[in-house]
Amino acid sequence: MRRFTWRTGQWHRPGLEYLVSTGRHHGFESFEEESLLLVADFAAGLTEALSQPFRLRFDTAAGSMEHIPDFLLLTGAGPWLVDVRPAGRIRPEDALKFAASAEAALAAGWRYGVVTGWRDNVLALVDVLSAGRRQLTDPLGLQGELLGAASAGPLPFGELVERCSVPAVARAHAVHLLWHRRLGVDVSAPLTDASLVRRACAEVAGSGAGG
Repeated sequence: MRRFTWRTGQWHRPGLEYLVSTGRHHGFESFEEESLLLVADFAAGLTEALSQPFRLRFDTAAGSMEHIPDFLLLTGAGPWLVDVRPAGRIRPEDALKFAASAEAALAAGWRYGVVTGWRDNVLALVDVLSAGRRQLTDPLGLQGELLGAASAGPLPFGELVERCSVPAVARAHAVHLLWHRRLGVDVSAPLTDASLVRRACAEVAGSGAGG
């Protein structure tokens, strides 16, 4: 709906973020928007992400206004219309635009949210896991070893990889499985060798068919 600009001294940083969910790059206008795309790629069951999907025009007591929402995310749970604005930078006119966007989303049968920040450690952990986003070949069968070891119950990350035939290589595959939600970990704390890792419920349910 508008151009992504770049100039010397600019406070925000536009660019393109690659999403595994869509196999494409998607535009963002700030670090906060880039972070949302990364988290959505990890956790939202994403099928499509549209930057600046439409221009919303509406009337207020003070006159007509316009707003361009930041993203429309299509997910397995349905469409999400999303605006991104740090909590300390939301002005009264922004709150009015967000309220209008919420009404438009409601009329369309979509969900709506404003991302104002993240809980501690979430972005850092998702960024670490994103190193394992892309497809990995597994000639040593380490992913099966990891899933098998985790089937008995939660294990510390360090112990989990040590149970594999090649622990150093198993670390990369463990991160890959965490990103793709085949293994699970608490995202409210940093990933360390002491972090408890468990097999995802869907993986446990499918383990009888070979995982």
